[in-house]
Amino acid sequence: MTRRERARLIAQYAAGYDEVVRALEGFPPGKLTARPFRGKWTAAELVHHLADAEMTGAIRLRRMLVEDRPVIYGYDQEAFASGLRYQERAIAPALEAFHAARATTLQLLETMSDAEWARPGWHTERGPFGPELWLRLAAAHARNHAAQIARLRAAVTGKAKPAKRRRGARR
Repeated sequence: MTRRERARLIAQYAAGYDEVVRALEGFPPGKLTARPFRGKWTAAELVHHLADAEMTGAIRLRRMLVEDRPVIYGYDQEAFASGLRYQERAIAPALEAFHAARATTLQLLETMSDAEWARPGWHTERGPFGPELWLRLAAAHARNHAAQIARLRAAVTGKAKPAKRRRGARR
């Protein structure tokens, strides 16, 4: 991975929390646990998942930075969703945990050396797993779930998200 690509992914990672917050704007609080798409997670489940995945990912990166060839264990996100009662808990603390874990991890990402970026780990489900692969996955994670939350908001409110204006486009 080039430094330029790394910088682009770090910027995408940094923007992830704000993308999720924007996706939640206008989401009726009473509809956060609505399931308009059968078999898909609700907005509440997605927010709790983001918090748990972010905290887990933060520890994974830290272990890769300080341990020699750490084993990175996968986890069952469906078991987390049901066992940790994602549908029953308020999302505000989860958003705070997501934000804090992402902010402190961003501090590390912005100061890592080339040698740190090259440190190897081993993921129990993916095999070889280092900080660069971690960043590729983490950078896209919040953005993907923010888009899901926006689709859920549109489904429960009947209002689509307004299209972004292109630069120079007329109103």
